[in-house]
Amino acid sequence: MRRLCLSVLTLVALTVASRVPAADSPNIVLILSDDQSWTDYSFMGHPDIQTPHLDALAKESVVFPRGYVPTALCRPSLMTLITGHYASTNGVTGNDPSPKYAKSGSELYNQRRAALIANIDRFDTVPELLGKRGYLSHQSGKWWEGNFKRGGFTHGMTRGFPQPGGRHGDDGLKIGREGMEPVTSFIDDAVKQDKPFFMWYAPFLPHTPHNPPARILDKYKKDGRPITIAKYYAMCDWFDETCGQLVDHLEKKGVRDNTLIVYVTDNGWIQSPDKNGYAPRSKQTPYEGGIRTPIMFSWPGHLEPGTREDLVSSIDIVPTMLAAGGSDIPKDLPGLNLLPDMQNKTEIVRDTIFGESFAHDIADIEDPEASLLFRWCIQGRWKLLLTYDGEVNRYQSTHPRTEKRPQLFNLLADPAEEKNLAADNPEVVARLAEKINDWYPVKKRKVLTKFE
Repeated sequence: MRRLCLSVLTLVALTVASRVPAADSPNIVLILSDDQSWTDYSFMGHPDIQTPHLDALAKESVVFPRGYVPTALCRPSLMTLITGHYASTNGVTGNDPSPKYAKSGSELYNQRRAALIANIDRFDTVPELLGKRGYLSHQSGKWWEGNFKRGGFTHGMTRGFPQPGGRHGDDGLKIGREGMEPVTSFIDDAVKQDKPFFMWYAPFLPHTPHNPPARILDKYKKDGRPITIAKYYAMCDWFDETCGQLVDHLEKKGVRDNTLIVYVTDNGWIQSPDKNGYAPRSKQTPYEGGIRTPIMFSWPGHLEPGTREDLVSSIDIVPTMLAAGGSDIPKDLPGLNLLPDMQNKTEIVRDTIFGESFAHDIADIEDPEASLLFRWCIQGRWKLLLTYDGEVNRYQSTHPRTEKRPQLFNLLADPAEEKNLAADNPEVVARLAEKINDWYPVKKRKVLTKFE
């Protein structure tokens, strides 16, 4: 009996110990820009947009200028960043169920919204996994997947569907635009409890509505510059300001040195000069203007700052954050844990990165292929886009479907993707198309695989 009791006590002790974080468990802050081009920062070379706080963060970070998101639309991109799985795997391929098959607000439509949100229940999320290590977690900003607790967060702002029913994140969208108090209070509480924390900081910035404070907008008003451009520039500046406030508070609380800050944007945005919206080859598309983003990791004393030209994807962020937090990494995650290579300054062993683009409206929530528009991969200098015949529904202007041939670009020589080299390089097209098909075979959708 004594031996049994001791065994039980030992088991309990081990179980408790597994939930107690290591003494050096870092806080982890994920900063997500919302609708911003990869070029639109001072540290990325923009001549006009002022981003002093992100510039300072970049100087303290391992910076990957050749970073990408697998899909160029906010909800699928965010779902990837909380689960570590591609949209075709996690089931969230677009923002909304298609209103073509169920009227918005109808009972059937809401049933499909609920079913779409339920996809998150099939995966271990970052806050859930870090929670096993004793982490507190906070959600603020953009969040589509119901109440923050549905994602495994211990704290948060978004109340979610069905009440009050906001698509993007209801109360969560106030962060940044209406001050920083919810996140600073959470940090204060976590520090008081002496617990590590994970923070999802995804402010609705620079996202529309582009309504920056006059004090910032005035800096960008210029003769000959469309007001739409000036407002967008000011929104990037405003977002940068809030990032500075967040980092300053970490410094104030004495926890910055033990905090891993990760930076990425959810998808690109090229501001149209003619309207308050995005230009072609931008958001929702697989072109550089839609999928490219700087990705940064800053962890003082653990990661030596510098710029790397390796190809990385936001699919790598989840396993990297989990590794930093001492969490188990689910074996089925497709991304790479970048931490060892960043710490050891070794080459990231990766041949190719992949991505996929689906329509904004999900034609069939049970069949991701129904809305498949593009698959793409990047290998070295080459980028291949394959066009599929998925249903577009709305946003026809974003996807005119005028280019259905394979599109091959030399990104190093032609970052604006102006010259399609597919006809001159059929062997490259064939090789990369095979890689795309091996990565995720398409069963139903048709693609034109020969240049015509």
